Amino acid sequence: MFFTASKIVWFLAAPSHLLILAAAAGCLVGGFTPWRGAGFGVALLCLAGLALAGLSPLAAWVTRPLEDRLPPFEDDGRPVTGILVLGGSVEARSSASRGQIVTNDAGERMIALGDLARRYPEAKLVFVGGSGSLKGGESEAGAVRRYIGTLGVAPGRMLYEEQSRNTRENATLSAAMLSPKPGERWLLVTSAWHMPRSIGCFRQAGFPVTAYPVDYRTGRGYYAQYATISEGLFELDIAAREWVGLLAYRLAGYTDALVPGPEP
Repeated sequence: MFFTASKIVWFLAAPSHLLILAAAAGCLVGGFTPWRGAGFGVALLCLAGLALAGLSPLAAWVTRPLEDRLPPFEDDGRPVTGILVLGGSVEARSSASRGQIVTNDAGERMIALGDLARRYPEAKLVFVGGSGSLKGGESEAGAVRRYIGTLGVAPGRMLYEEQSRNTRENATLSAAMLSPKPGERWLLVTSAWHMPRSIGCFRQAGFPVTAYPVDYRTGRGYYAQYATISEGLFELDIAAREWVGLLAYRLAGYTDALVPGPEP
């Protein structure tokens, strides 16, 4: 129920969708009610908001605190038991259709998988990701299993968790499958903006992990220039969704803090 509700609510609440819906509502009010001026005024404000949100550094301002919450991984020489790569970067249907791994804008997660497999040849490799679609279908893990050899990773090294549909299930089902032991060191690979919620879920599931953030969307400063309005809105939607997800997960008890950070 939580999974389905989150998909529906977010479709309506994404900043880009919300502004477009509000603009459409304003046009309807302006065209079919006595409040013509107010309706079209709201529509114009929403359209201006779309342009401002898409071309301003707003997306970077709300993304940067998430990406900086946990530091980049530094190899201190300690052995690595295993590497967990969270789904969200592979387009399962397109991969099946095209006969190769097709990634989206979070493809750095798969680059990290290939890199870490080479750097830590004794570590277990786990890809975590089912189908995030309301319709179900092939899991991301299934697509990765089919083409993992093209990344230079021996298929026999890989383990797959392919039932999870969201971040909380990534954590709980991985913990159940792997039964981590005290003293083990597991690296968690996901997008930097997604890392706080992910690491909070794994802690709550009793699975201590070390953050290995990738797929950074911001630079060193809080300024970002987007080439198109759609690019800026896309990044803003991602960041807004993550902040809403952090709040929802904290209220549901799926994480131990609103914005989980490094261990004390």
